[in-house]
Amino acid sequence: MCTGKCSKCVGISLFPFSIICIIANLFLLFPGLSVEPIQNASTQMTPEVLYLGGIIGGGFLVLIPAIHILFTGKKENCCNNRCGMFLSIIFAAIGLAGAVYALAVSAIGMVYGPVCQFKDSYNELIWGQPFKDDIHNFNNESYLFNKKLWEVCLIPENAAAYNITLFSCVLAASAIEIILCVVQVINGLAGCMCGTCQKKN
Repeated sequence: MCTGKCSKCVGISLFPFSIICIIANLFLLFPGLSVEPIQNASTQMTPEVLYLGGIIGGGFLVLIPAIHILFTGKKENCCNNRCGMFLSIIFAAIGLAGAVYALAVSAIGMVYGPVCQFKDSYNELIWGQPFKDDIHNFNNESYLFNKKLWEVCLIPENAAAYNITLFSCVLAASAIEIILCVVQVINGLAGCMCGTCQKKN
C-alpha cells in the first residue's frame, strides 16, 4: 500500500474513534442520565470527567488531525505531496498527544472510581469517591474486579457500572487512536522520503 492510500485509511479510521470518545465523555457528564450532578459539579462530578479527556483529547485533538491526514491521502490534492506528508506527521503527533491524554485520564478515572453518594463509617450519606485509593495500591481487590462493591454507590444508581463502561469506551478508542497516529507518523516519514506514490494523470 502506498503512503497516500495509507494516509487516507488512517484518516478515515480516526473519525469513528474520535466520535466515540466525544459521545462517551458527554454521557459521563450526566451520571445516571441526570442533570443534577453537572449542576453541582464541585461536589457531585467525578473530577476526571471534568478534565474532558474524551472531548478534548481523544475527540477534537484527534478529529482535526484526522481531517488533514485524510486530505493528505486524497488524489490530486494540494496536501498530496511531500510537504503535505510532513505536515501530516505534525498533525499525527498532535493527535497522538490528545489520544495519550484521553487514555491517561480515562485510566485514572476508572481506577479512582465515580463520585457518588454513599454511607461513610458513621453511616451518614456523603458525596465522594468511595473507591479512590493510591494508584500504587491498585490490585485485584479493586472495585473494578469486585461487582459486590459497586452497591456502595447509592446515588446515582449504577454509578460504578456507568463509570466503568464509558471510561472503558474512551480508553479503548484512545488506545486505537494512539496506534493509528503512530502508524501515520511512520507513514508520513516514508511519504516525506519516498513521496506519496500517487500516479499523475
